Amino acid sequence: MHLVMDTPASAGRGRPGGLAARLAAKMLRALGDPPVRLLLWNGASVAGSSAPPLLTLRIADRSTLWRLMVDPDMQFGEAFTDGRIECVEGDLVRGLEATFRSAASHAGGGAAGDWLGRHRARLGTLLRANTLRGSRRNIHAHYDLGNDFYRLWLDPTLSYTCAYFADEAMTLHEAQVAKMDHVCRKLRLRPGDQVIEAGCGWGGLALHMAARYGARVRAFNISAEQIEYARAGARRSGLAGQVEFVHDDYRNISGSADAFASVGMLEHVGVGNYERLGRIIRRCLRPGGRALVHSIGRDSPAPLNRWMERYIFPGACPPSLAQMSAVFEPTGLSVLDVENLRLHYARTAGCWLAAFEAARDAVARQFDARFVRMWRMYLAGTQAAFLSGDLQLFQVLVAPARSNEVPLTRADLYRAAPAQ
Repeated sequence: MHLVMDTPASAGRGRPGGLAARLAAKMLRALGDPPVRLLLWNGASVAGSSAPPLLTLRIADRSTLWRLMVDPDMQFGEAFTDGRIECVEGDLVRGLEATFRSAASHAGGGAAGDWLGRHRARLGTLLRANTLRGSRRNIHAHYDLGNDFYRLWLDPTLSYTCAYFADEAMTLHEAQVAKMDHVCRKLRLRPGDQVIEAGCGWGGLALHMAARYGARVRAFNISAEQIEYARAGARRSGLAGQVEFVHDDYRNISGSADAFASVGMLEHVGVGNYERLGRIIRRCLRPGGRALVHSIGRDSPAPLNRWMERYIFPGACPPSLAQMSAVFEPTGLSVLDVENLRLHYARTAGCWLAAFEAARDAVARQFDARFVRMWRMYLAGTQAAFLSGDLQLFQVLVAPARSNEVPLTRADLYRAAPAQ
């Protein structure tokens, strides 16, 4: 730990950096001494490691430092959003990744936070519970910010889930299309198959299933903005007779299907609703059917960062594989395949962040500078979390337990996609 005075010693009351610097040093030590440097309002410079810092942050005042000491999970994001913490040198993503890694190692490799942090996280989950009404409120807070906003930095399909970089040279758009093909191959879609999709976003996957694989799709979503966009897309592409976009909650899904897909929805369901979702999947699947659940996850159970849960994804919780099993084990569904696409999501988030930064002036005109800082922190933190292994991305393929219409090998996953 290194304390350096960049102003006269009187600013530190006769000690190197004074009480503020010692508190900052203690905070960095609690994070495992990451290669991060803090510049304090009194001129003190505090480095967490003797290695060259990957990131230098300026802390505006004593109040901000105290808040960070008391509640870092919430206050770091709030202070960054308010401009009370600024990145003055280095790479925000690399600095956050290094901090996540050092903090996990210092805590013994676990993702679990302290007892008070867990208690606060549980309180937030209760306040933003995923009831029928609560889910609509939570989804509206994030996904109904406006299609014009998301068009600024997502790919042309408006895919807002992990892409699949089957080739290192792929653009984000190519990788999002490759992800759709990867899902469709896992589901072994054939012309005429009936598909139910839970949580369809702006409709890209449902339209892809219909246009490229000849499937008939009923796709459910509770975001009004996304559903209207998806319906317009179906009309433009001449697929309105093949794809039905239903503005309703997954809990109201009915009917039967050859395939069931849920891509990027499980994080918003709530662990207590997993078995219910599994029973819906099982009820909908025909005897030879198959289902795929794609979700951000963790290696062990832990709540989402509290700042992220409050300001970005209300009510969200990335599950561990053990938690995901509550979707399948009680409901007569057998797991056929599990794939972890963590590094694909790190690269996806990096593409989003770069596009967001390129569009930040337009974003500021739609919202304001504070919103830009908040979303910069969200996207940078997301990329860092996947790079550090704090977050995972699971794709789980399942089928009815007694079905023998399952692949003997994984060869189907890598066959060529149908020609468009």
